[in-house]
Amino acid sequence: MRIAVASDHAALALKSALVEYLRAAGHDVADLGPHDEASVDYPDYGYRLASAIADGTAERGVALCGSGIGISIAVNRNPSARAALVSEPLSAQLAREHNDANVIAMGARLIGIEMAKACIDAFLSTPFGGDRHQRRVDKLSNPLSTKEPA
Repeated sequence: MRIAVASDHAALALKSALVEYLRAAGHDVADLGPHDEASVDYPDYGYRLASAIADGTAERGVALCGSGIGISIAVNRNPSARAALVSEPLSAQLAREHNDANVIAMGARLIGIEMAKACIDAFLSTPFGGDRHQRRVDKLSNPLSTKEPA
């Protein structure tokens, strides 16, 4: 699978470990940076990751920052990206199954490397459930088509 990974400076060590883990598992991984510990702005890297998803460069993405919150917000600014902030494998599984998430976000200050790997494994191995979930996912990309609840 083609996977893009991006972080801010706070998640540099976690990003490096996960890039290595994904490559060892046989994935084609694009490390979108940063590549040193200099302070950077997470929106820049979140937007870069979302663009890779939108243009088809990557099928899935892993977004990392200190908490995972800021970078997930940045990724979700792009209507082609559906980023889910996860902290354990069940939320990663449900993000794929129910929401067709194509990016997971995690907080380097909140999650350990082994739990992050378990989240990635669940995320990558879970198919989208389709059916009743599809119409909801369609509304995520086209909010003007939604109707107000009765």
